[in-house]
Amino acid sequence: MQYAKPVLLVDDDNVNATAVRRVFSDLRIPKPVVHSHDGEEALMYLRDGNNKKPDLILLDLNMPGMNGIEFLRIIKGDSVLRSIPVVMLTTSDDERDIAECFGLNVAGYFVKTFDLDLLDEMVRTVAMYWSCNELPKEQDKCKWYKMLASVG
Repeated sequence: MQYAKPVLLVDDDNVNATAVRRVFSDLRIPKPVVHSHDGEEALMYLRDGNNKKPDLILLDLNMPGMNGIEFLRIIKGDSVLRSIPVVMLTTSDDERDIAECFGLNVAGYFVKTFDLDLLDEMVRTVAMYWSCNELPKEQDKCKWYKMLASVG
């Protein structure tokens, strides 16, 4: 497993960002959590060649400026960024939002709760799963997506 790549958290709520960082720290997962407050800030981070691309994006839907759906459409339409797994971590339990996100190939959809203990448990589940998950090596990602595109 490679731990050098960060997790990108895109969420305008600083309490949620603190909870995510705390869970990663408590689990001793040596991945930095990079926090962007909205989709525009996250895109600037992702497009900056000096930043490591994340292994995972944790994305909220309801944010000022560019919301989560707009951000998701942009990255899933980008040949370089679309291979980054995205897990929704949002307060929206609207069926249309869930369907649209899965239509844009999210890896998971979690509805946040205002109960901090339950939120911690949810983030813990996501963090533990993704800390064990193997992803294609950077140089293999283009080959992997070309293979998928030729099948479908």
